[in-house]
Amino acid sequence: MTAVADNNILGFYASFQSGETDQELIKQYLWGDAGLKERLKSLKWQEFGQDFHLILFEIYVKPIPYLRDALKEIGNYRRKEKSIGIPVILDQENFFSLTETDRHKFFHSTILKRLELLKEKVKRNKLDLDLEKLKTKADKLLLVK
Repeated sequence: MTAVADNNILGFYASFQSGETDQELIKQYLWGDAGLKERLKSLKWQEFGQDFHLILFEIYVKPIPYLRDALKEIGNYRRKEKSIGIPVILDQENFFSLTETDRHKFFHSTILKRLELLKEKVKRNKLDLDLEKLKTKADKLLLVK
């Protein structure tokens, strides 16, 4: 997986249930030249502690109701992989009906909110992750210009 090979602490995965136009749009937001992966590539796991090599944002585009209901707010910490998955649902109401600027703001606020969910897992499992530093740096990199 390229996110691990690049030492990026934040990675992105996308699951599509919708048409080709939505797929291409989301791929551009995640992996395009000005996408989230590119904007956050300076965040290397070594900078933030030893227990997280990858925080994977699992993007579910217009998931079917069964899948939507089955998704947890945050996944379990995988000690062997030093990783965790954090689901994010994109649908008509919260993403596709927004303007371009509001979509960027959506990703910005959603990533920061989801990182905040890690606080309890880090504390409970006594994991080495400088979450405040990660959130501060991610916040600066994600600011809508």
